[in-house]
Amino acid sequence: MALRRCLRFSSVVPRLLWNYSPRPGVSLSSLVNTRSASTNKPLLRGFSTSPPSTCVSYDQLKQILAQEKAVVIDVREPWELREYGFIPGSLNVPLAQVNTALQLGPDEFKEKYGGEMPEQSDMVVFTCLAGVRSKSAVDTATSLGYKDVQNYAGGWQDWVKNEQNK
Repeated sequence: MALRRCLRFSSVVPRLLWNYSPRPGVSLSSLVNTRSASTNKPLLRGFSTSPPSTCVSYDQLKQILAQEKAVVIDVREPWELREYGFIPGSLNVPLAQVNTALQLGPDEFKEKYGGEMPEQSDMVVFTCLAGVRSKSAVDTATSLGYKDVQNYAGGWQDWVKNEQNK
């Protein structure tokens, strides 16, 4: 049934476009802005209901940790933290537990993860080994209503590299 409707719709759209006759002096391409006015390059548009996530750099994360301006959550597995190390001041909440962890009560969160649970208005920075899992955690937190969610895209690998270069 749904397939029939889809097929019916797909046959109607081309006819509508084929029979489209714009007002004099207006072309179909002028109705859709597909190029940037300043550079004349094609515009790429993303369609998403979530706000764009903000990535933080190593230097920004150092400032955030020093000023205690955010809750930093490492979404790696506990064995990874034991084997590779961790960012001082971060909490460990494995990625598989982020969704349920951010819905716990503050006391239960503190008991389970050893730190203060972020409120939905707090800045939260997610990190992992290389930035892939932390991006997923950002999406999860945003879907739960967290407003100021950021990603340390470089992750542990970037942290170690920058700490060794000091």
